[in-house]
Amino acid sequence: MPIPESQLETWAHQGAIKTSKLTHEKIREVIENSPVLKDKAVEIYLQGSYKNSTNIRGDSDVDIVVQLNSVFYKDISNLNAIEKQNYESNSIAATYSWKDFKSDLIKILENYFGKSCVEVGNKSIKILPNNGRLPADVVPSAQYRRYIRYTGNRTDYVEGMCFWTSKENRLVVNYPKVHYDNGVSKNQKTNQMYKPLIRIFKNARTYMDERGLFDKSQAPGYFIEGLLYNVSNTSFRSTYNPSMFEILNWLNQADFQKFVCQNEQTMLFGSTPEQWNIEDAGAFLRAMIKLWNDWGK
Repeated sequence: MPIPESQLETWAHQGAIKTSKLTHEKIREVIENSPVLKDKAVEIYLQGSYKNSTNIRGDSDVDIVVQLNSVFYKDISNLNAIEKQNYESNSIAATYSWKDFKSDLIKILENYFGKSCVEVGNKSIKILPNNGRLPADVVPSAQYRRYIRYTGNRTDYVEGMCFWTSKENRLVVNYPKVHYDNGVSKNQKTNQMYKPLIRIFKNARTYMDERGLFDKSQAPGYFIEGLLYNVSNTSFRSTYNPSMFEILNWLNQADFQKFVCQNEQTMLFGSTPEQWNIEDAGAFLRAMIKLWNDWGK
């Protein structure tokens, strides 16, 4: 029998957000009150499940982007030769780099929270939990611009953020603002069913993991969002049970090679660490279909 509507309604609930809000606000306050970054045009915002309202019970880390806007990095590969020449003639070398910014940010966080509560990882600075504060991943980044047009009259670009990994010194580019906007739009087009269905899929993944039916590390939440983002809007019905049926059927016939991330700037599947593996996605889908078909057995 299929998973009953009552169970899906339980899985659709959003996890608590009060503590995440307090964690975000405290870290924001610490950074904004620092004289070191006072004149550096720093922007602080949430990304991840708490920002996108796709968090479920058990989601812990609060993902916070600390973005340097006084300096930006760019992709001008889509510009023509004249536009590239115009860009280069107008560009000015920065005197304060992302590397300088990251170093200053680490010192600010260590001075306030204490070195024992701050761990510098490969991609982020982790603030460990303490006194009711959730763990937080602070991502020191710089603004990234993917240029579409650069002329004397008009400059168009997609804004992202970027940083370099500590271990490999590898550039990572993401588009959290576009990701958020596209998620809001998809939710509206599906009569507010998109985000609850993401939470259902994430909770089902946890349910299967706890029973040894599927290893949840094969399906991170960000990739589940990307998977459902590609599903046709008409597959999201007015209630959860028929929506699950339609979504699983749609995915079972889909070509994953064509799937884009929710930001629509990168492909969901590929060979980089920021992309999903088709084999893992296929295993997740098969496990979800089996859970649906075997519920109650």
